[in-house]
Amino acid sequence: MNTTDRTPADLLRSALAGDAGRPLVTWYDDTTGGRVELSVATLANWVAKTANLLRDDLGAEPGDRLALLLPAHWQTAAWLLACASTRVIPVIGGDPGDADLVVAGPDRLEEARACRGERVALSLRPLGARFPEPPEGFLDYAVAVPGQGDVFVPDEDQQPGDAALVVDGIGWTAGQVVEDARVEAAEMGVGPGDRLLSRLEWNHRRGLFAGFWAPLAVGASVVLCRPGVPIGDEVLERRRETERVTRVVE
Repeated sequence: MNTTDRTPADLLRSALAGDAGRPLVTWYDDTTGGRVELSVATLANWVAKTANLLRDDLGAEPGDRLALLLPAHWQTAAWLLACASTRVIPVIGGDPGDADLVVAGPDRLEEARACRGERVALSLRPLGARFPEPPEGFLDYAVAVPGQGDVFVPDEDQQPGDAALVVDGIGWTAGQVVEDARVEAAEMGVGPGDRLLSRLEWNHRRGLFAGFWAPLAVGASVVLCRPGVPIGDEVLERRRETERVTRVVE
């Protein structure tokens, strides 16, 4: 955490400049028993590759609107930060027909076909695996992203006044995302070193800020449990102990 951070792109840079090896996002899929943990450095590598894909292969430009049709997931975190790196505006759950490009999970591909621009599909399978059969009319993210560069050099850094996010139909500038993330963290009592467990979806303001932006903004980390999947009290308590969770939001 750096109190001089003014944009989401700054937040990632500060996290890297700190302890790049610490866990940042841990993902549990209780339908498969899967667990994925990404350090700051690992997530930043996914962000760089995704940003290169966005700009160089998909031709996305600053100010373009990207309909983000993904659940709360570690790959969604990579897309959010890649958008910050390229100054593309992620519209959470946005109408693909009104977007310049769309990124969709396996259950929203038909909806995503309304986009007349580039379409990217994510299988959301364990370890970021590709689709068994490539979805027609889409670029398979798992096929396209591994070959991208590990370093992304922006044409121009994100600025606090840049449009940076749309969620719940409300737009945030880059500076407002950081400010609101810090407010959310303060309200939850989350600070540096905390481990926050979230079972909230990211398709609304509180779920997204509590489950991602707030921990990133204050030097905490997040344990994501796939939303909508029942977890017994015994499993949840064991997970809290194993992951050294200090805060829970549901």
